[in-house]
Amino acid sequence: MDSASYIPISLASALQRDLDVTANNIANANTTGFKRERVAFETYMHQENATGEEVSFVVDGGSYLDASAGALEHTGNPLDLAIEGEGWFAYETEDGTRAYGRDGRLVLDGQGNLVTLNGSRILDSGGGAIALDPALATSVAIAEDGTMTGPDGAPIARVGLFEIADLQSYERRGGGMFVAPEIGAAPPVPSPTTRVVQGAVEGSNVQPVTEMTRMIEIQRAYERAMKLMSTADDLRKDAMRRLASPTG
Repeated sequence: MDSASYIPISLASALQRDLDVTANNIANANTTGFKRERVAFETYMHQENATGEEVSFVVDGGSYLDASAGALEHTGNPLDLAIEGEGWFAYETEDGTRAYGRDGRLVLDGQGNLVTLNGSRILDSGGGAIALDPALATSVAIAEDGTMTGPDGAPIARVGLFEIADLQSYERRGGGMFVAPEIGAAPPVPSPTTRVVQGAVEGSNVQPVTEMTRMIEIQRAYERAMKLMSTADDLRKDAMRRLASPTG
């Protein structure tokens, strides 16, 4: 196969990946704390042996996270928390995995543990689970630094707020959560500058109109790549037919 076919194939493959990521962004436009993703493309230069010319191919260089904050949505639920700053909540998922995210929609489970709506336990500043007396669920006060106090002003626990040095290396999980890679990642550390807002949650940072426009552009570019492949194939067939013809 010649370069005329390889080039649009490389483009179509990269565009398919971009389309998948964009579609996932749109699907999570209403997911609390979700961070949109972007695909990074790279150029691979190949030198043709026959002509010595350099041919440029499109390569999927991976994806990266847009960690910008989403809009705050006030809920009035005293257990709901929104983050202001660059920090992250820490969770223990139902399978025991340590994960990080910014979903602060919290409730008490049957054992009094403070959990997200999907059942993950939110952790304190020391990495332990937080448990509350159900009678305090509507009267607990949560300060900007995450300190939780009862009606008498006595401290109960402190919600953990953490900094992640290399979030781009983390694996994305469902529900807007991220899990550290098995090797090579620096452990998250407490974030003294991050603040929380009680009675609010952070919305997704996806802008649906922007993502829909991007999806249309990707689809059009994909169609052009397919047309290039079809044209190259037609030209090759025509050349072979002419060469096989007795009249030339």
